[in-house]
Formats: sequence, C-alpha cells, structure tokens
Amino acid sequence: MAALTASRPAQGRHAYVTLVTNADYVLGATALIRSIRHTGTQADCVVLYTGGVDEARLAPLESLGARLVLAEFMPVSPAFAEAHARDKIHTLAPFTKGGKPVFHTPLDNFSKLRLWQLDYDSVVFIDADAIMLKYCDRLFAYPDFSAAPNVYETMADFHRLNSGVFTARPAQATFDDMLAKLDVPGAFWRRTDQTFLESYFPDWHGLPVFYNMLQYVWFNMPALWDWKAIHVLHYQYEKPWQTDHPKRAQLLPLIELWQRFANGDAIPDIASLPGPRA
Repeated sequence: MAALTASRPAQGRHAYVTLVTNADYVLGATALIRSIRHTGTQADCVVLYTGGVDEARLAPLESLGARLVLAEFMPVSPAFAEAHARDKIHTLAPFTKGGKPVFHTPLDNFSKLRLWQLDYDSVVFIDADAIMLKYCDRLFAYPDFSAAPNVYETMADFHRLNSGVFTARPAQATFDDMLAKLDVPGAFWRRTDQTFLESYFPDWHGLPVFYNMLQYVWFNMPALWDWKAIHVLHYQYEKPWQTDHPKRAQLLPLIELWQRFANGDAIPDIASLPGPRA
C-alpha cells in the first residue's frame, strides 16, 4: 500500500490539512471543516487519517467536501515507538499547565509530517481541535515553514512555536530528509512533532499569534484577546467536546462557539462577541 491513499484527486494547488487519529478527533475535524468553509475559501480541505480511525466514522467529513487521505503510520524503530508511547512521554515530559485527554496519542502526532508527501504546491496545517474564524488564504503564499509562537501564559513563550497551525510546501525530498533526522539513536522529541519541527526548522518564520490563538489566553492573558483579529482559535489541552472538561466554566464562551460549528448552527458575528473581561 502506498504511504498515502486519497479518496479523490486534488482539486487545486492549495489545501487546508488536518490530522485525525481516532474517533474523538473526527468530532473536532467536523467543526474545523465547517469553520473553514464558513470563511468562503475555495481551497481543498484534506483530512489525513491513520489506521486508528474506523473509516465509517469519516463519512460526515466526506459529506462536508473533505478529501480523505489515508496515511500510513511513520516507519519508526521499536526504540523510537517505546520512547514516545503515551505513558512514557507523559512521565518523562509531563504536561503541567493543562490536562491532555485520554485519547491523546503522542506517537500518532508524527503522522502530520506525511503532509510533505501531498500533491499540492502549498498547504496550511491546522490541528483538528481548532476552528477558523477568518479567511486565511493569504497563508498559502507564506514560506515553508511558518508557525505562530506557543503563547498562552506569558510573553516568555514567544521563543517556542506551536505546531497546531503552520504553513508548508510539500516535497518528497523534504519528507525523506525529515524521516532520516527523526528516528536517530537516542531520539526523544519532548513535545513530539512540535519539538521536532522546531529542531528541523530552527529559523522558522513567525506568524502572528492571532493565526493560532490558544484558548488559555482567554483567562491567562485577556489583554491579548481580540475577536476582530483572531483567525484560528486552537483548543489546546482540554477539548471542547469533552463532557468532563475541568476548565469548562472558565472557557464556556469558547466551548459554546465551537459547538455551533460542530452542530452546524448559525454562527454569530465573531467581531461583536464579548471578550474575556466583558
């Protein structure tokens, strides 16, 4: 089987791409695809999915016009797989700022590198736990690789990128080089694909934080929140579809907005929404 198997041919030169590795992220991808289409873009919407997803569950995404692309798991060594297993990585590099849900599978994150094998001139990757609030097609002209800083607690976080949104120019040669540098003896990528991409693209181009606004900014840095400027809202850590959401009360306005996209409800004027201090 080929590394990538697509449900249909590409319908243009550019695409928004997300990754689905289990049934929970199908829920997220449904809201994301609806939100992307709501902006009016004509770019392809691509859902990379792994063998961890029952294909029958992907039908709602295909009905929304998404191009489904089955991606093989990355061909990593047993030692690499063991080092990046959920229990191992969460013990060696615990998340102390928020809670990762039980369906979070760190090793699967590396599958997003497969997008460098796609048949497009340029793509914008967006994690399935995000929604697009403003038209973002200008990003297709950005260089490979551009990402926003991992800002959600203090300004000190500007030195780290967040791989929930980034631009890329697919090329098999780039993927092959990544693969050669990913699984080397003793490799341990603390935040999986995010740490690897920081290493692979040390001079990454910066995107404004508004292209990857992390939900914790809502209560940690409210002065930074501006509905008029936010292009992509990213629900890092706890997910808006979790019924046992530990920060649900704090983030309820953001969760309710996500639910509108997930359910196909009418979307309010985003720019007029009240801010965290309202």
